[in-house]
Amino acid sequence: MTIDNRVARNQAPPLVGHNTVTSDAALVEAIERHGSAGTLSSLLALGDEAGSAEAREQGMLANEYHPELTPFDRYGNRIDEVRFHPSWHWLLERAVGHGLQAAPWESDDPHAHVRRAAGFFAWQTEPGHGCPISMTYAAIPALRVDDAIAKEWTPKLAARSYDPGLRPLSQKTGALAGMGMTEKQGGSDVRANETEARPTSVDGEYTLHGHKWFTSAPMNDVFLVLAQAPGGLSCFLVPRVLPSGERNRLDVVRLKDKLGNRSNASSELEFHGTWAQRLGDEGRGVRTIIEMVAATRLDCVLGSSSLMRSALAEASWHVAHRSAFGGVLADKPLMQNVIADLAVESEAATALAMRLASAVDNRSDPHEAALRRIALPLAKFWVCKRTPMMVAEALECLGGNGYVEESGMPLLFRESPLNSIWEGSGNVNALDVLRALGREPEVLEAWLTEVGLAQGEDPRLDRAIEGVLSMLADTTTLEVSARRLAGQMAACLQASLLVRFAPPAISDAFCATRLGGDYNGTLGTLPVGTDLPSIVERTTPVV
Repeated sequence: MTIDNRVARNQAPPLVGHNTVTSDAALVEAIERHGSAGTLSSLLALGDEAGSAEAREQGMLANEYHPELTPFDRYGNRIDEVRFHPSWHWLLERAVGHGLQAAPWESDDPHAHVRRAAGFFAWQTEPGHGCPISMTYAAIPALRVDDAIAKEWTPKLAARSYDPGLRPLSQKTGALAGMGMTEKQGGSDVRANETEARPTSVDGEYTLHGHKWFTSAPMNDVFLVLAQAPGGLSCFLVPRVLPSGERNRLDVVRLKDKLGNRSNASSELEFHGTWAQRLGDEGRGVRTIIEMVAATRLDCVLGSSSLMRSALAEASWHVAHRSAFGGVLADKPLMQNVIADLAVESEAATALAMRLASAVDNRSDPHEAALRRIALPLAKFWVCKRTPMMVAEALECLGGNGYVEESGMPLLFRESPLNSIWEGSGNVNALDVLRALGREPEVLEAWLTEVGLAQGEDPRLDRAIEGVLSMLADTTTLEVSARRLAGQMAACLQASLLVRFAPPAISDAFCATRLGGDYNGTLGTLPVGTDLPSIVERTTPVV
Protein backbone atom coordinates (compact mmCIF):
# COMPACT_ATOMS: atom_id res chain seq x y z
CA MET A 1 0.00 0.00 0.00
CA THR A 2 1.28 3.44 -0.90
CA ILE A 3 0.87 6.12 1.77
CA ASP A 4 0.51 9.72 0.61
CA ASN A 5 2.32 11.75 3.26
CA ARG A 6 0.96 14.96 1.78
CA VAL A 7 -2.46 14.20 3.24
CA ALA A 8 -2.89 14.30 7.03
CA ARG A 9 -4.86 11.43 8.54
CA ASN A 10 -6.49 11.06 11.94
CA GLN A 11 -6.28 14.80 12.68
CA ALA A 12 -9.15 16.83 14.08
CA PRO A 13 -10.42 19.52 11.70
CA PRO A 14 -10.10 23.14 12.87
CA LEU A 15 -12.79 24.19 15.30
CA VAL A 16 -14.33 26.91 13.13
CA GLY A 17 -17.75 27.57 11.68
CA HIS A 18 -19.61 27.13 14.96
CA ASN A 19 -21.64 29.63 16.98
CA THR A 20 -19.89 30.22 20.31
CA VAL A 21 -23.19 31.16 21.93
CA THR A 22 -25.58 28.46 20.76
CA SER A 23 -22.98 25.68 20.94
CA ASP A 24 -22.57 26.32 24.68
CA ALA A 25 -25.58 24.84 26.50
CA ALA A 26 -24.54 26.22 29.88
CA LEU A 27 -24.26 29.74 28.48
CA VAL A 28 -27.58 29.54 26.63
CA GLU A 29 -29.35 28.37 29.78
CA ALA A 30 -27.76 31.15 31.85
CA ILE A 31 -28.80 33.79 29.30
CA GLU A 32 -32.39 32.53 29.32
CA ARG A 33 -32.36 32.27 33.12
CA HIS A 34 -31.06 35.78 33.82
CA GLY A 35 -32.11 37.50 30.60
CA SER A 36 -34.71 36.63 27.99
CA ALA A 37 -35.25 34.98 24.62
CA GLY A 38 -34.59 38.40 23.10
CA THR A 39 -31.27 38.59 24.93
CA LEU A 40 -30.24 35.31 23.38
CA SER A 41 -31.34 36.22 19.86
CA SER A 42 -29.45 39.51 20.06
CA LEU A 43 -26.20 37.57 20.52
CA LEU A 44 -26.51 35.15 17.61
CA ALA A 45 -24.58 37.33 15.14
CA LEU A 46 -21.78 37.77 17.68
CA GLY A 47 -21.59 34.01 18.22
CA ASP A 48 -21.37 33.34 14.49
CA GLU A 49 -18.58 35.86 14.03
CA ALA A 50 -16.67 34.69 17.11
CA GLY A 51 -16.66 31.09 15.84
CA SER A 52 -15.55 31.97 12.33
CA ALA A 53 -12.25 31.04 10.74
CA GLU A 54 -11.54 34.74 10.18
CA ALA A 55 -11.91 35.62 13.86
CA ARG A 56 -9.57 32.77 14.82
CA GLU A 57 -6.97 33.95 12.31
CA GLN A 58 -7.21 37.58 13.40
CA GLY A 59 -6.70 36.57 17.03
CA MET A 60 -3.60 34.53 16.20
CA LEU A 61 -2.13 37.39 14.14
CA ALA A 62 -2.74 39.95 16.89
CA ASN A 63 -0.70 37.79 19.25
CA GLU A 64 2.03 37.00 16.77
CA TYR A 65 2.75 40.62 15.87
CA HIS A 66 3.20 42.54 19.10
CA PRO A 67 2.52 46.26 19.63
CA GLU A 68 5.50 48.59 19.16
CA LEU A 69 6.27 51.79 21.02
CA THR A 70 7.25 54.84 18.97
CA PRO A 71 8.44 57.47 21.47
CA PHE A 72 9.57 60.05 18.89
CA ASP A 73 8.61 61.03 15.37
CA ARG A 74 11.14 61.39 12.55
CA TYR A 75 11.91 64.97 13.60
CA GLY A 76 12.61 64.15 17.25
CA ASN A 77 9.27 65.32 18.64
CA ARG A 78 7.97 63.28 21.57
CA ILE A 79 4.79 61.47 20.44
CA ASP A 80 4.59 58.32 22.64
CA GLU A 81 2.44 56.33 20.25
CA VAL A 82 1.90 52.58 20.19
CA ARG A 83 1.42 50.91 16.84
CA PHE A 84 -0.69 47.76 16.56
CA HIS A 85 -1.10 45.10 13.92
CA PRO A 86 -4.28 45.57 11.83
CA SER A 87 -5.74 42.45 13.46
CA TRP A 88 -5.82 44.27 16.80
CA HIS A 89 -8.00 46.97 15.26
CA TRP A 90 -10.17 44.33 13.55
CA LEU A 91 -10.87 42.73 16.92
CA LEU A 92 -11.57 45.97 18.75
CA GLU A 93 -13.81 47.31 16.00
CA ARG A 94 -16.04 44.28 16.30
CA ALA A 95 -15.97 44.08 20.09
CA VAL A 96 -17.05 47.73 20.30
CA GLY A 97 -19.58 47.21 17.52
CA HIS A 98 -21.16 44.35 19.47
CA GLY A 99 -21.50 46.66 22.51
CA LEU A 100 -19.05 44.85 24.75
CA GLN A 101 -17.54 48.04 26.20
CA ALA A 102 -19.66 50.63 28.04
CA ALA A 103 -22.84 50.26 25.96
CA PRO A 104 -24.93 48.67 28.78
CA TRP A 105 -24.67 51.79 30.93
CA GLU A 106 -26.58 53.81 28.32
CA SER A 107 -29.11 51.09 27.52
CA ASP A 108 -32.71 50.85 28.72
CA ASP A 109 -32.69 47.06 28.29
CA PRO A 110 -33.36 45.53 31.75
CA HIS A 111 -30.92 42.74 30.86
CA ALA A 112 -28.23 44.94 29.31
CA HIS A 113 -25.43 43.77 31.61
CA VAL A 114 -26.35 40.10 31.25
CA ARG A 115 -26.30 40.52 27.48
CA ARG A 116 -22.97 42.27 27.59
CA ALA A 117 -21.49 39.66 29.97
CA ALA A 118 -22.62 36.79 27.74
CA GLY A 119 -21.20 38.57 24.69
CA PHE A 120 -17.89 39.26 26.45
CA PHE A 121 -17.77 35.58 27.42
CA ALA A 122 -18.67 34.28 23.96
CA TRP A 123 -16.40 36.65 22.04
CA GLN A 124 -13.62 34.07 22.43
CA THR A 125 -11.51 35.37 19.58
CA GLU A 126 -8.46 36.64 21.53
CA PRO A 127 -8.07 37.67 25.19
CA GLY A 128 -5.68 40.64 24.94
CA HIS A 129 -8.02 43.12 23.31
CA GLY A 130 -10.53 42.41 26.08
CA CYS A 131 -8.46 44.61 28.40
CA PRO A 132 -9.36 48.01 26.89
CA ILE A 133 -12.92 46.76 26.38
CA SER A 134 -13.15 45.81 30.05
CA MET A 135 -11.60 49.02 31.37
CA THR A 136 -14.00 51.09 29.29
CA TYR A 137 -16.94 49.15 30.70
CA ALA A 138 -15.65 49.58 34.23
CA ALA A 139 -14.91 53.32 33.99
CA ILE A 140 -18.53 54.49 33.87
CA PRO A 141 -19.49 53.85 37.53
CA ALA A 142 -16.43 55.79 38.68
CA LEU A 143 -17.13 58.69 36.30
CA ARG A 144 -20.63 59.05 37.73
CA VAL A 145 -19.24 60.59 40.89
CA ASP A 146 -18.99 63.81 38.86
CA ASP A 147 -22.08 64.63 36.79
CA ALA A 148 -20.35 67.04 34.43
CA ILE A 149 -17.47 64.68 33.63
CA ALA A 150 -19.80 61.72 33.23
CA LYS A 151 -22.02 63.69 30.87
CA GLU A 152 -19.00 64.62 28.76
CA TRP A 153 -17.38 61.19 28.49
CA THR A 154 -20.09 58.53 28.84
CA PRO A 155 -21.77 58.95 25.42
CA LYS A 156 -18.48 58.43 23.58
CA LEU A 157 -17.36 55.56 25.81
CA ALA A 158 -20.72 53.84 25.30
CA ALA A 159 -20.86 54.47 21.53
CA ARG A 160 -20.63 51.40 19.28
CA SER A 161 -18.03 53.10 17.12
CA TYR A 162 -14.35 52.19 17.29
CA ASP A 163 -12.43 55.36 16.48
CA PRO A 164 -8.67 54.94 17.13
CA GLY A 165 -6.17 57.78 16.99
CA LEU A 166 -5.15 60.63 19.26
CA ARG A 167 -7.66 63.45 18.82
CA PRO A 168 -9.78 65.59 21.15
CA LEU A 169 -12.96 63.93 22.40
CA SER A 170 -15.08 66.41 20.44
CA GLN A 171 -13.62 65.06 17.19
CA LYS A 172 -14.21 61.38 17.94
CA THR A 173 -17.21 59.14 17.37
CA GLY A 174 -16.20 56.73 20.12
CA ALA A 175 -13.64 56.47 22.92
CA LEU A 176 -11.91 53.91 25.13
CA ALA A 177 -10.81 54.23 28.76
CA GLY A 178 -7.92 52.85 30.81
CA MET A 179 -6.70 52.97 34.38
CA GLY A 180 -3.42 53.57 36.17
CA MET A 181 -3.38 52.67 39.85
CA THR A 182 -0.27 50.68 40.72
CA GLU A 183 3.23 52.00 41.30
CA LYS A 184 6.47 50.08 41.63
CA GLN A 185 6.89 50.60 45.38
CA GLY A 186 3.35 49.46 46.25
CA GLY A 187 1.60 47.31 43.66
CA SER A 188 -1.78 46.38 45.13
CA ASP A 189 -1.06 48.61 48.14
CA VAL A 190 -2.19 51.76 46.35
CA ARG A 191 -2.05 53.82 49.53
CA ALA A 192 1.74 53.62 49.13
CA ASN A 193 1.46 55.57 45.86
CA GLU A 194 3.84 58.49 45.52
CA THR A 195 2.59 60.19 42.34
CA GLU A 196 1.81 63.76 43.33
CA ALA A 197 -1.24 65.79 42.30
CA ARG A 198 -0.68 69.57 42.50
CA PRO A 199 -3.74 71.84 42.38
CA THR A 200 -3.77 74.55 39.71
CA SER A 201 -5.51 77.90 39.94
CA VAL A 202 -8.62 76.31 38.40
CA ASP A 203 -10.89 74.47 40.82
CA GLY A 204 -10.81 70.72 40.27
CA GLU A 205 -7.81 70.79 37.95
CA TYR A 206 -4.34 69.48 38.84
CA THR A 207 -1.00 68.58 37.37
CA LEU A 208 0.36 65.09 38.01
CA HIS A 209 4.02 64.29 38.72
CA GLY A 210 5.25 60.72 39.10
CA HIS A 211 5.38 57.23 37.65
CA LYS A 212 2.87 54.43 37.01
CA TRP A 213 4.20 50.89 36.97
CA PHE A 214 1.43 49.14 35.02
CA THR A 215 -0.99 50.92 32.68
CA SER A 216 -2.48 48.84 29.89
CA ALA A 217 -3.59 50.19 26.51
CA PRO A 218 -1.76 53.55 26.59
CA MET A 219 -3.39 54.56 23.29
CA ASN A 220 -6.79 54.76 24.97
CA ASP A 221 -8.45 58.17 25.08
CA VAL A 222 -8.72 58.67 28.83
CA PHE A 223 -7.38 57.14 32.05
CA LEU A 224 -8.51 57.01 35.66
CA VAL A 225 -5.47 57.47 37.88
CA LEU A 226 -4.76 57.51 41.61
CA ALA A 227 -2.39 60.16 42.99
CA GLN A 228 -1.59 61.90 46.27
CA ALA A 229 -3.35 65.26 46.49
CA PRO A 230 -2.93 67.65 49.47
CA GLY A 231 -5.99 66.01 51.03
CA GLY A 232 -4.77 62.45 50.50
CA LEU A 233 -5.02 59.74 47.86
CA SER A 234 -7.46 60.90 45.19
CA CYS A 235 -8.83 59.81 41.83
CA PHE A 236 -8.19 61.78 38.64
CA LEU A 237 -9.31 61.75 35.03
CA VAL A 238 -6.39 62.06 32.59
CA PRO A 239 -7.27 62.57 28.91
CA ARG A 240 -4.69 61.55 26.31
CA VAL A 241 -5.46 64.68 24.28
CA LEU A 242 -6.55 68.01 25.78
CA PRO A 243 -9.73 69.77 24.57
CA SER A 244 -7.52 72.27 22.75
CA GLY A 245 -6.12 69.47 20.59
CA GLU A 246 -2.72 69.51 22.28
CA ARG A 247 -1.45 66.15 23.50
CA ASN A 248 -1.37 65.79 27.26
CA ARG A 249 2.09 65.24 28.75
CA LEU A 250 2.00 61.48 29.22
CA ASP A 251 5.32 59.76 28.57
CA VAL A 252 5.30 56.04 27.75
CA VAL A 253 8.56 54.78 29.25
CA ARG A 254 8.38 51.23 27.90
CA LEU A 255 6.03 48.39 27.06
CA LYS A 256 6.07 45.36 29.36
CA ASP A 257 7.39 42.05 28.01
CA LYS A 258 4.72 39.79 29.49
CA LEU A 259 4.11 36.07 29.81
CA GLY A 260 0.80 36.34 27.98
CA ASN A 261 -1.70 38.98 26.93
CA ARG A 262 0.91 39.92 24.36
CA SER A 263 -1.39 41.61 21.86
CA ASN A 264 -2.21 44.20 24.52
CA ALA A 265 0.29 46.98 25.18
CA SER A 266 0.89 47.23 28.93
CA SER A 267 3.13 50.16 29.74
CA GLU A 268 4.98 52.20 32.30
CA LEU A 269 3.98 55.85 32.27
CA GLU A 270 5.58 59.00 33.61
CA PHE A 271 3.75 62.21 34.44
CA HIS A 272 5.61 65.51 34.17
CA GLY A 273 2.99 68.19 34.73
CA THR A 274 0.26 66.05 33.18
CA TRP A 275 -3.11 67.82 33.23
CA ALA A 276 -5.87 66.06 35.19
CA GLN A 277 -9.35 66.61 36.59
CA ARG A 278 -10.25 65.37 40.04
CA LEU A 279 -13.00 62.77 40.33
CA GLY A 280 -14.70 62.90 43.71
CA ASP A 281 -13.29 64.51 46.83
CA GLU A 282 -9.65 64.67 47.81
CA GLY A 283 -8.67 61.76 49.99
CA ARG A 284 -11.50 59.59 48.64
CA GLY A 285 -9.64 58.07 45.70
CA VAL A 286 -10.08 54.43 46.66
CA ARG A 287 -13.78 54.89 47.37
CA THR A 288 -14.23 56.69 44.04
CA ILE A 289 -12.50 54.04 41.95
CA ILE A 290 -13.78 51.01 43.87
CA GLU A 291 -16.76 50.57 41.54
CA MET A 292 -14.35 50.42 38.62
CA VAL A 293 -12.42 47.73 40.44
CA ALA A 294 -15.64 45.79 41.07
CA ALA A 295 -16.56 45.90 37.38
CA THR A 296 -13.12 44.81 36.25
CA ARG A 297 -13.22 41.95 38.76
CA LEU A 298 -16.44 40.81 37.14
CA ASP A 299 -14.66 40.82 33.80
CA CYS A 300 -11.78 38.84 35.29
CA VAL A 301 -14.30 36.16 36.28
CA LEU A 302 -15.98 36.31 32.86
CA GLY A 303 -12.61 36.26 31.10
CA SER A 304 -11.35 33.25 33.05
CA SER A 305 -14.65 31.44 32.54
CA SER A 306 -14.37 32.15 28.82
CA LEU A 307 -10.81 30.79 28.76
CA MET A 308 -12.08 27.63 30.46
CA ARG A 309 -14.82 27.26 27.89
CA SER A 310 -12.44 27.89 24.97
CA ALA A 311 -9.99 25.29 26.26
CA LEU A 312 -12.79 22.80 26.91
CA ALA A 313 -14.25 23.31 23.45
CA GLU A 314 -10.87 22.64 21.83
CA ALA A 315 -10.28 19.54 23.96
CA SER A 316 -13.73 18.01 23.49
CA TRP A 317 -13.63 18.75 19.74
CA HIS A 318 -10.20 17.14 19.41
CA VAL A 319 -11.05 13.91 21.22
CA ALA A 320 -14.28 13.59 19.23
CA HIS A 321 -12.26 13.51 16.00
CA ARG A 322 -9.07 11.70 17.05
CA SER A 323 -8.64 7.93 17.20
CA ALA A 324 -6.07 6.03 19.26
CA PHE A 325 -5.65 2.53 20.67
CA GLY A 326 -8.37 1.11 18.48
CA GLY A 327 -11.12 3.69 18.88
CA VAL A 328 -12.21 7.34 19.03
CA LEU A 329 -10.72 9.04 22.06
CA ALA A 330 -14.08 10.46 23.12
CA ASP A 331 -15.36 6.89 23.55
CA LYS A 332 -12.59 5.89 25.95
CA PRO A 333 -13.90 5.84 29.57
CA LEU A 334 -10.88 7.57 31.07
CA MET A 335 -10.87 10.33 28.44
CA GLN A 336 -14.60 10.76 29.02
CA ASN A 337 -13.82 11.25 32.71
CA VAL A 338 -11.30 13.99 31.90
CA ILE A 339 -13.56 15.86 29.45
CA ALA A 340 -16.55 15.53 31.76
CA ASP A 341 -14.55 16.90 34.70
CA LEU A 342 -13.36 19.83 32.59
CA ALA A 343 -16.98 20.41 31.63
CA VAL A 344 -18.11 20.43 35.25
CA GLU A 345 -15.44 23.01 36.10
CA SER A 346 -16.39 25.16 33.13
CA GLU A 347 -20.12 25.02 33.74
CA ALA A 348 -19.71 25.96 37.40
CA ALA A 349 -17.62 28.99 36.41
CA THR A 350 -20.10 30.03 33.73
CA ALA A 351 -23.08 29.77 36.06
CA LEU A 352 -21.42 31.90 38.75
CA ALA A 353 -20.11 34.52 36.31
CA MET A 354 -23.52 35.04 34.71
CA ARG A 355 -25.23 35.14 38.12
CA LEU A 356 -22.92 38.01 39.08
CA ALA A 357 -23.71 39.83 35.84
CA SER A 358 -27.40 39.62 36.66
CA ALA A 359 -26.67 41.35 39.98
CA VAL A 360 -25.33 44.35 38.04
CA ASP A 361 -28.67 44.59 36.21
CA ASN A 362 -30.36 44.74 39.64
CA ARG A 363 -28.01 47.15 41.42
CA SER A 364 -30.79 48.86 43.39
CA ASP A 365 -31.93 45.60 45.01
CA PRO A 366 -30.30 45.36 48.49
CA HIS A 367 -29.80 41.60 48.29
CA GLU A 368 -28.23 41.83 44.85
CA ALA A 369 -25.94 44.67 45.94
CA ALA A 370 -24.80 42.77 49.03
CA LEU A 371 -24.34 39.55 47.07
CA ARG A 372 -22.27 41.36 44.46
CA ARG A 373 -20.07 42.82 47.20
CA ILE A 374 -19.16 39.41 48.64
CA ALA A 375 -19.45 37.18 45.58
CA LEU A 376 -17.19 39.22 43.32
CA PRO A 377 -14.01 38.73 45.39
CA LEU A 378 -15.06 35.13 46.07
CA ALA A 379 -15.47 34.36 42.37
CA LYS A 380 -12.40 36.38 41.42
CA PHE A 381 -10.34 34.32 43.86
CA TRP A 382 -11.77 30.90 43.03
CA VAL A 383 -12.56 30.88 39.31
CA CYS A 384 -9.45 32.76 38.22
CA LYS A 385 -7.17 30.62 40.36
CA ARG A 386 -8.57 27.35 38.97
CA THR A 387 -8.19 28.42 35.35
CA PRO A 388 -4.48 27.58 34.80
CA MET A 389 -4.94 24.03 36.10
CA MET A 390 -8.03 23.53 33.99
CA VAL A 391 -6.49 24.94 30.78
CA ALA A 392 -3.34 22.83 31.27
CA GLU A 393 -5.45 19.67 31.50
CA ALA A 394 -7.38 20.63 28.38
CA LEU A 395 -4.12 21.25 26.53
CA GLU A 396 -2.92 17.78 27.52
CA CYS A 397 -5.99 16.27 25.83
CA LEU A 398 -4.50 17.41 22.52
CA GLY A 399 -1.13 15.86 23.35
CA GLY A 400 1.78 17.23 21.36
CA ASN A 401 -0.62 19.01 19.03
CA GLY A 402 -1.74 21.15 21.94
CA TYR A 403 1.82 22.24 22.67
CA VAL A 404 2.19 23.74 19.20
CA GLU A 405 1.34 27.41 18.72
CA GLU A 406 -0.88 26.75 15.72
CA SER A 407 -3.36 24.92 17.92
CA GLY A 408 -4.11 28.09 19.88
CA MET A 409 -3.74 26.22 23.18
CA PRO A 410 -0.40 27.82 24.18
CA LEU A 411 -2.06 31.22 23.80
CA LEU A 412 -4.83 30.15 26.19
CA PHE A 413 -2.34 28.64 28.63
CA ARG A 414 -0.16 31.78 28.75
CA GLU A 415 -3.28 33.82 29.35
CA SER A 416 -4.65 31.56 32.07
CA PRO A 417 -2.80 33.02 35.14
CA LEU A 418 -3.51 36.63 34.19
CA ASN A 419 -6.92 37.27 35.70
CA SER A 420 -5.83 35.82 39.03
CA ILE A 421 -3.19 38.56 39.24
CA TRP A 422 -4.91 41.62 37.79
CA GLU A 423 -7.33 43.57 39.98
CA GLY A 424 -5.95 41.97 43.10
CA SER A 425 -4.08 38.70 43.50
CA GLY A 426 -5.48 35.72 45.37
CA ASN A 427 -4.44 37.02 48.78
CA VAL A 428 -5.88 40.48 48.10
CA ASN A 429 -9.27 39.04 47.19
CA ALA A 430 -9.32 36.52 50.04
CA LEU A 431 -8.59 39.31 52.50
CA ASP A 432 -11.23 41.48 50.84
CA VAL A 433 -13.72 38.74 51.61
CA LEU A 434 -12.77 38.96 55.29
CA ARG A 435 -13.00 42.75 55.16
CA ALA A 436 -16.50 42.61 53.71
CA LEU A 437 -17.63 40.02 56.25
CA GLY A 438 -16.23 42.09 59.11
CA ARG A 439 -17.60 45.46 58.08
CA GLU A 440 -20.84 44.67 56.26
CA PRO A 441 -22.94 42.03 58.05
CA GLU A 442 -25.50 42.08 55.23
CA VAL A 443 -23.06 40.35 52.88
CA LEU A 444 -23.03 37.12 54.92
CA GLU A 445 -26.81 37.20 54.99
CA ALA A 446 -26.84 37.62 51.21
CA TRP A 447 -24.49 34.65 50.78
CA LEU A 448 -26.56 32.49 53.13
CA THR A 449 -29.74 33.45 51.32
CA GLU A 450 -28.27 32.61 47.92
CA VAL A 451 -26.75 29.24 48.84
CA GLY A 452 -29.84 28.50 50.94
CA LEU A 453 -32.00 28.45 47.81
CA ALA A 454 -30.68 24.91 47.28
CA GLN A 455 -30.74 23.89 50.93
CA GLY A 456 -31.95 20.34 51.45
CA GLU A 457 -31.34 19.38 47.80
CA ASP A 458 -27.90 17.84 48.34
CA PRO A 459 -26.49 16.81 51.75
CA ARG A 460 -22.93 17.52 50.60
CA LEU A 461 -23.83 21.15 49.95
CA ASP A 462 -25.60 21.41 53.31
CA ARG A 463 -22.48 20.08 55.07
CA ALA A 464 -20.24 22.48 53.14
CA ILE A 465 -22.37 25.45 54.23
CA GLU A 466 -22.11 24.30 57.84
CA GLY A 467 -18.36 24.01 57.38
CA VAL A 468 -18.19 27.65 56.25
CA LEU A 469 -20.10 28.78 59.34
CA SER A 470 -17.72 26.78 61.54
CA MET A 471 -14.72 28.47 59.95
CA LEU A 472 -16.30 31.89 60.47
CA ALA A 473 -16.91 31.11 64.12
CA ASP A 474 -13.18 30.62 64.77
CA THR A 475 -12.12 34.26 64.51
CA THR A 476 -8.58 33.57 65.75
CA THR A 477 -7.62 31.70 62.57
CA LEU A 478 -9.60 33.61 59.94
CA GLU A 479 -6.70 35.39 58.25
CA VAL A 480 -4.45 32.36 57.91
CA SER A 481 -7.47 30.38 56.64
CA ALA A 482 -8.76 33.12 54.33
CA ARG A 483 -7.99 31.24 51.11
CA ARG A 484 -9.65 28.08 52.33
CA LEU A 485 -12.69 30.07 53.42
CA ALA A 486 -12.95 31.97 50.12
CA GLY A 487 -12.64 28.78 48.10
CA GLN A 488 -15.29 26.98 50.11
CA MET A 489 -17.72 29.91 49.99
CA ALA A 490 -17.28 30.24 46.22
CA ALA A 491 -17.72 26.50 45.66
CA CYS A 492 -20.93 26.60 47.70
CA LEU A 493 -22.27 29.37 45.47
CA GLN A 494 -21.41 27.34 42.39
CA ALA A 495 -22.96 24.21 43.86
CA SER A 496 -26.16 26.04 44.73
CA LEU A 497 -26.50 27.27 41.15
CA LEU A 498 -25.73 23.86 39.64
CA VAL A 499 -28.09 22.00 41.97
CA ARG A 500 -30.90 24.37 41.01
CA PHE A 501 -30.28 24.76 37.30
CA ALA A 502 -27.78 22.28 35.80
CA PRO A 503 -28.47 18.70 34.66
CA PRO A 504 -28.32 16.31 37.65
CA ALA A 505 -25.23 14.55 36.27
CA ILE A 506 -23.26 17.80 36.44
CA SER A 507 -24.50 19.01 39.82
CA ASP A 508 -23.95 15.57 41.35
CA ALA A 509 -20.41 15.35 39.94
CA PHE A 510 -19.61 18.82 41.26
CA CYS A 511 -20.90 18.16 44.77
CA ALA A 512 -19.21 14.76 44.91
CA THR A 513 -15.82 16.24 44.06
CA ARG A 514 -15.54 19.95 44.84
CA LEU A 515 -17.52 19.55 48.06
CA GLY A 516 -16.84 15.87 48.79
CA GLY A 517 -14.14 14.52 51.07
CA ASP A 518 -12.41 12.14 48.65
CA TYR A 519 -11.38 14.64 45.95
CA ASN A 520 -7.63 15.13 45.58
CA GLY A 521 -7.81 18.01 43.13
CA THR A 522 -6.84 15.98 40.07
CA LEU A 523 -9.12 16.51 37.08
CA GLY A 524 -10.48 13.34 35.50
CA THR A 525 -11.32 11.67 38.80
CA LEU A 526 -15.11 11.88 38.80
CA PRO A 527 -16.59 8.96 40.75
CA VAL A 528 -17.73 5.71 39.20
CA GLY A 529 -21.38 5.95 38.24
CA THR A 530 -21.18 9.50 36.88
CA ASP A 531 -23.06 9.82 33.58
CA LEU A 532 -19.91 10.71 31.65
CA PRO A 533 -21.24 10.32 28.07
CA SER A 534 -24.11 12.78 28.60
CA ILE A 535 -21.78 15.41 30.03
CA VAL A 536 -19.31 15.00 27.17
CA GLU A 537 -22.09 15.21 24.59
CA ARG A 538 -23.49 18.36 26.24
CA THR A 539 -20.16 20.15 26.07
CA THR A 540 -18.80 19.23 22.61
CA PRO A 541 -19.32 22.02 20.03
CA VAL A 542 -21.52 21.28 17.02
CA VAL A 543 -20.43 22.70 13.68
